[in-house]
Amino acid sequence: MLAGDRKILARAITLIESSRTDDAELAQEILEACLPHTGNSIRLGITGVPGAGKSTLIDALGMHLIREHGQKVAVLAIDPSSEVSGGSILGDKTRMNALSQNQNAFIRPSASRGALGGVAQRTREAMLLCEAAGFQRIIVETIGTGQSETAVHSMVDFFLLLMISGAGDELQGMKRGVMEMADAVVINKADGDNRTKAERTRTEFQNALRYFPPPPTGWTPCSLSCSALTGEGIPELWKCVYEHTKLLKSNQWFERIRRNQLKNWMYEVIERGLVRNFRNHPLVKQKLAELEREVTEGRITSFHAANRLLELYTKHRT
Repeated sequence: MLAGDRKILARAITLIESSRTDDAELAQEILEACLPHTGNSIRLGITGVPGAGKSTLIDALGMHLIREHGQKVAVLAIDPSSEVSGGSILGDKTRMNALSQNQNAFIRPSASRGALGGVAQRTREAMLLCEAAGFQRIIVETIGTGQSETAVHSMVDFFLLLMISGAGDELQGMKRGVMEMADAVVINKADGDNRTKAERTRTEFQNALRYFPPPPTGWTPCSLSCSALTGEGIPELWKCVYEHTKLLKSNQWFERIRRNQLKNWMYEVIERGLVRNFRNHPLVKQKLAELEREVTEGRITSFHAANRLLELYTKHRT
């Protein structure tokens, strides 16, 4: 994997995404061995309204980075899992035609499995593996269905909100929390007859961003317009990301944010481990179905059932 073998990288990510207990130990060994070779990338998170053209934008931006900057680009595209079947579409490669055929790109579609903000449970670990494999630019594409995007924001260096004009009342329809996290708001599809409308929308967002408290990093969030179809505005978009990275490295905020990401990762692993241990506890497994039935039949409250299970787990942990 350190030699950049994409097939081995894909197998390693499959291993860390596995829910099988017997895969966990090997996955942990791989991550530990890769850690000294990580941290040398710029991590970009992209979210936005459905239909904004996230995958098309990533295709255009990725090819710009490969052709003009000689970079290797990894894309972790998070597909929504069905609440009914648990399956996901996993069709992002078909929407990134140029990148999917380039030897300097790696695209990994993963099912969200209900994880917060559309971020697959193992996205953070997959990012580290991509860095170890020599990819200097990591792009994480989230579902963008209005869920909380706090999870992806906590693992990237630059957070981009992608919008389009003519999709209703953009400012009212966008959650305040997502805009507050954005380092840049980009209006896509600024081409043809839509160019003027897109520029007007960009100005509206630029004005709206002024009402939010400035981030402590010293960066001033901006709004841009581009066309993923024609490539117009893509170099300016990357320049914005680069200038952001340059500023944060100069004032030590870049390293501070990265250290905070490692701390968040630790807590994620703890929480995941606690949930796994709780669900696999023999007494909890024995009592769970019975208490579920009592809750659904209205004989006890959810609060009471949860407390009984937690007490059972706490008293018999060993």
